[in-house]
Amino acid sequence: MDNIRERFVSVFADQDVGIEVIRFLAEKYPWHIKNVITTQGSNITSLVKSFKYDTLVSEEIVESNAKCIFNGVDIIFLAWWPNIVPKFIIEAPRIGVVNFHPSLLPFNRGKHYNFWTLVENTPFGVTLHFADDGIDSGDIIFQEIIPKDWEDTGETLYIKAKDTIISLFKKRYLDIIEGRYTRRKQHTQFGSLHYSNQMDIQSRLYLDKSYNLRDLLNLLRARTFKGNPACSFIDEDRKFEVRISISEVTDEQK
Repeated sequence: MDNIRERFVSVFADQDVGIEVIRFLAEKYPWHIKNVITTQGSNITSLVKSFKYDTLVSEEIVESNAKCIFNGVDIIFLAWWPNIVPKFIIEAPRIGVVNFHPSLLPFNRGKHYNFWTLVENTPFGVTLHFADDGIDSGDIIFQEIIPKDWEDTGETLYIKAKDTIISLFKKRYLDIIEGRYTRRKQHTQFGSLHYSNQMDIQSRLYLDKSYNLRDLLNLLRARTFKGNPACSFIDEDRKFEVRISISEVTDEQK
């Protein structure tokens, strides 16, 4: 038996990214998966059961049973996982926990990466990194830059990040489980960290305030995401939302 077959992984899977990770592993390396962890009521559960893998809901994992659940597991993958995992899970696998983070760390640690990369004009991309007891602050192993331009919005960058991190994981999966990577410590003092409530505060517009046009356009497109709240302002006790569309004018249109 080769070394690849001696590796075992657990996957914390959520949303489209989690589904694609499970499908990829089930097709290419089905013997690697020990179990899959989902959120309560996730549509991933039925998919995982169709592949006949052990499935648990994250709430079922507590400190007293974590060692048993992850016994023999080399790496845990957090595939678009929405919650911070506790220290007893981080310490459970033999090698560590690899997190999917949709930003070019150390920029935009935490929440709403697709919003802040436009508002703060920071580099954009995706990162596979080891989780530690901080917020997206563990050692980086692989990254991929995603170009962005004036036509991008919070929505387009969200979609690009999902597609790119799936591709990066598939390309680097064997490198990760075979240890073919260099761990790079993050210099978080040069990056940024954002929390959930900061985006709503930043998205409030004021009719009598002066704005730099570049900053205003970046703010409006950062919060343009179909089906989600947008930038807003209040006028005479009425609330209005503002979305934006920016398109390049081609030579034929000039």
